[in-house]
This record gives sequence, structure tokens and C-alpha cells, in this order.
Amino acid sequence: MTTEASHPLYVPLAPLTAPRAEEPRRRRRPPVPPARPAEPPAAGSVRPAEPVATRPARPTRSARPARPARSVRPTDPVAAPSAAPALRLAPGRLRAGVAAGAGAVGLLWGLQARPSARLDVLFASGAHLTGLLAGYGVLVLLLLMARIPAVEHGVGADRLARRHSLGGRYVLGLIAAHAVLALCGHAVHTHADLVTAAGDLLSYGAIAAATAGTALLVAVGITSARSVRRRLRHETWRAVHLGALLAAALGFVHQLAGPDIAGGLLTRWLWSLAHAVVAVLLVWYRIVVPVRAALRHDLRVAEVRDEGPGVVSVLIRGRGVDRLRAEPGQFFRWRFLRRGLWATALPFSLSAPVRDDTLRITVKALGDHTRRVRRLRPGTRVLATGPFGALTAHRRTRRKVLLLAGGVGITPLRALFETLPGGPGDVTLLYRASDSSSVVLREELEAIARERRADLHFLLGPSDDSFDPLAPRALRNLVPDLAAHDVYLCGPPAMARAATASLRRAGVPASRIHSEDFDHA
Repeated sequence: MTTEASHPLYVPLAPLTAPRAEEPRRRRRPPVPPARPAEPPAAGSVRPAEPVATRPARPTRSARPARPARSVRPTDPVAAPSAAPALRLAPGRLRAGVAAGAGAVGLLWGLQARPSARLDVLFASGAHLTGLLAGYGVLVLLLLMARIPAVEHGVGADRLARRHSLGGRYVLGLIAAHAVLALCGHAVHTHADLVTAAGDLLSYGAIAAATAGTALLVAVGITSARSVRRRLRHETWRAVHLGALLAAALGFVHQLAGPDIAGGLLTRWLWSLAHAVVAVLLVWYRIVVPVRAALRHDLRVAEVRDEGPGVVSVLIRGRGVDRLRAEPGQFFRWRFLRRGLWATALPFSLSAPVRDDTLRITVKALGDHTRRVRRLRPGTRVLATGPFGALTAHRRTRRKVLLLAGGVGITPLRALFETLPGGPGDVTLLYRASDSSSVVLREELEAIARERRADLHFLLGPSDDSFDPLAPRALRNLVPDLAAHDVYLCGPPAMARAATASLRRAGVPASRIHSEDFDHA
């Protein structure tokens, strides 16, 4: 069923399926002619979990694309996925691994600590512990941003970015504590004032290197603050963040000169090995893998198609695209090799499943870079890094699924709407938009709803309207058994936060609300 609403009274469009109350009686009738759609199962029955996209296209009017010229159609069969599933590291295992590493660092400090009541020794012991934890923290931060596929697919790019941001604050706090404790310990030990002690410490080359690295990390932290980042160009922000790599190298020089690492050959070897592994992962997944993919797949813009006011779809073709193993709901970081776009990698979700060596993204003009996407020409070379993101079918835990989209956030959910396994009534899509002209890919969504016999509702109206279609009661009216659903959510940050709060109040557990925030991706 498809409905459109700009008012609390939902006005249905022409029904696409018979009311469900009649289903049991209709099943007792003689078999329907082949031209009619297959009947849904009786209440309470469960159809085999087979992806709708793998069925052969039916020779019915509803199975045809809304626009015959389209090369990517909502009801075409999806390319068969790779036999080997993508590796995923569960968030809990990542947390456990990070905690275990921190425990090992604490153990290393404990084995070398010498109990003493002297004030300078106490200051020095605290400085050693905070310094070791800060060095370990920098390694974790770099690892989180290495774009390792198993981590990205299991945890999600936005969660990794948020943990990276939170971890950065902890690391800066540990570095500040290390510096203060070391300065106080040296001042007490030498019976000097703090200014003299600071000058004395900076005369050591390793400490001077660590001070320069700390300054770089502070600059990274300042530019990462939301109020500051909004005022910076993305290229400026990225250039400052590259300074974190130099800061980590300078800190490593300082750590090798310190007593905790330099005190034993095994300790020095293990610490160096950890840094070498993280460096190799960064180079491999941030540089080697994207370059290799560009050479292997030869991605190029095939077509740029208008989808509505300020919205275009970009079709990108290449060789052996199925080997990228991109899943519906995931995104790539796209670098279009033309003036004004080549220097920035833009995160856009796939708005359709991969088929015929073709990837499709749908972009709304919201800034300088997205406006330039409209002017892309066929043949433009494309570098794509990914796929990334965990907003995929593997998060599903329930038979019934609600897809909740806002604005251009429909793009990953449109791909999921077509491909998530389920029978009639198992998948529902709610699409929030300010008015009918803001609805993206409407014809495709309606075609998919007809083919799948799924529920599709367009919730139209300004965000400041007195009636909130995403309020808990309104959601329960549209989806009566809402608490029994998995919910996939994608939209503007404010809408996503409000929708998450409403879903929680409507009885949906937080563990079954799956979202991805591209502000952090």
C-alpha cells in the first residue's frame, strides 16, 4: 500500500493490493490467473527468506521501470553476491581488543614501577603511566581511521569516527597530564622552579620532538571541534589532520628515548612492531588498495541523470565491479578526477544495487562540491574507496523491517527497500519530506512497492508544522506492531535524532535502531 500525507488525516492513493483482511478468504478461491500477482501467505505464516532482487523479472506492468530509458531499474535482478561473505569485526570485540591493549600497557608500567614515597618518584611514575597510555591511544586512533574493511563493515564508519573523536579527547587529556606530571617531577627532583625546569627539559631533543608533536595534536583537536570545523574548508581540515601522522612519528621518537620503552630490548621491539603494523595498515588501506582498485576497475562516469530539483543520479561503470562486494546500504568515498572535485573524497551511498558492472549514486546539491557533481561529463575517471558502512542486511534481527528515510537519506534505504528479504507486509518504508517536489526517486520506490507488495508512505509537510508525522503515536498508527520491527534510519542529523527519540518512546529498543550519520562518516 502506498499513501501520501501532508496532514494528520492520511489520504491513500489508489490501492495497489487488496486489503489484508480479505487474504484468508481469497486463498480458498480457485487459483488466480497467471497475470495477477501471487497471493500473500496466510496470517502468521513465514515465507522463505529469499531476496526479492534475485527473482526473475515478471512480465507485468508493475515490474517494468517507470522510465524505459533507465539502465538501472528497480526491478532488474541484482548481481549475485560473492560466495565469500565480507569479514566483520563486531563492535564488542573491538572494544575488548582496545581494552586488552590498554591493560597490557598498564601491566608494562606496573612491572617497571618502583614503589616509593618520594614526591619526585610519585610524579615520575604518574608521568610514565600517562605517557605510555597516551602513546597507545594515538596508535588506536590511527587504527580506527585506517579504513580496515572488517572494522568498517562490522562497526560502521560513523561510529568509528565518533569513537575516534572521543578517543582524541582522552589522548589529549593523557598528554596534558603526562606533561604536567613530568614537569613537576623534574622540578622537585632538581629543586628548581617550573619555568627553569621546563627550559631544562626542552633542551633534550626527544622532549622537544614530543612538544612539537603535542602542538600538532592540539591543532587537530581544535579544528575537530564542531563550531570550528563548520567554518573550515574540508581541504583545510584534512591538511591539518594529516599533521597527526607527523605528531605520531615525533611521539614515537620521544617514547623510544624514555625509560619505559628503552629499558628492555623486548619492550622496545614490541613497541616498534606495534607502530610498524599500524603504519603498514594505514599505507595499505588508505593508499595501496584505492590505487589498485582504480587500476583494476577503471571506473568512469557513464551518465548524469536529473532526478528532481537539485538532485541528480550518477551512473558509474567499470570492469569487474562485483568484486568490490558492495552491499545495499553501504557507501563509497568518491573522487571525481576533474577540476574542483579531484582533491576531495565525497561520501555517497549507493542508491541502487550493483548490477551490470554499474554503480549508482544519487546526490543533492547542498554545497560547492555537490553542485559540481551535476556538471560531470560521461567519461570522467572516478576513484572510489570502499565500500564502507554497516547499514546493511546483516544488522537485521527481526522478520519485519521499517525503513525510515528523510530527504536525500532515502538513497541507502532505496537499495535496501529493493533487496531486503521478506514477503508482503514484512518491509515498510516511511519517507519524510517537506513537500512532494522534495521526494527523490519516487517512481522507483512506487515500482518496488508494487513488485514487493510492500507498504510505502510519504510523510509530507514542513519540519515546523504543528503535526509531527514522526511522533510516537503517529508511527504506531502507521506501523501498529512497530516494537516488533528492526528499524533502518537515514536522514539529516536533526531529523535522525528526533526520529530515534520517537522510536524509543514508541517501544523500539535502541539495539534495533540502525542508523549511519554521514556527518561523521
